[in-house]
Amino acid sequence: MIHLPVGVPDLLRARIFARTAARVLVRLSRAVDVGEVTVSREDEQGVHHRVFCDRRLPGGARCGLPTDHVAACTSRGNQRRYGAAG
Repeated sequence: MIHLPVGVPDLLRARIFARTAARVLVRLSRAVDVGEVTVSREDEQGVHHRVFCDRRLPGGARCGLPTDHVAACTSRGNQRRYGAAG
């Protein structure tokens, strides 16, 4: 588990930063579970906000779109398959 404090002006930018970082890191290590990436405000560290939708898709993949997306779920941007060897 890695906790990496990064100062950003608001929750939206924190989610964007976290999505970008997760997508880069998953290319470096299959141990990264992008579906579990969350962000929190500095003064509310016990309140976690999901970054990715993470709904299960046919074939075992998970949705790689932002949590608040309006389009149909897709694994676009999410290279990790659940159940794959780490």
